Amino acid sequence: MAVTDTRHRFNRPTRVLFAIPVLGWILRDVMAGDDSNIYYALAAFLCGWLCAIILFGYPAIIIPALMLVPTMFALLVTITFG
Repeated sequence: MAVTDTRHRFNRPTRVLFAIPVLGWILRDVMAGDDSNIYYALAAFLCGWLCAIILFGYPAIIIPALMLVPTMFALLVTITFG
């Protein structure tokens, strides 16, 4: 063991989330890695979404928007009730 231990300790649910093959690797890099890793993860997400739009067309734009409707509804209710 080195003089300074730079390993991050995570709880069990976080470690289970990190065990998911590709998504877990990206999340681990974002949470415990360099500060610029979030930008690389966002770029990878946007490139994946662009590839889905090219491959599937209009549904790849509409389905994520429809999935965000409950989130925005909850946000508006939260803002309304303060």
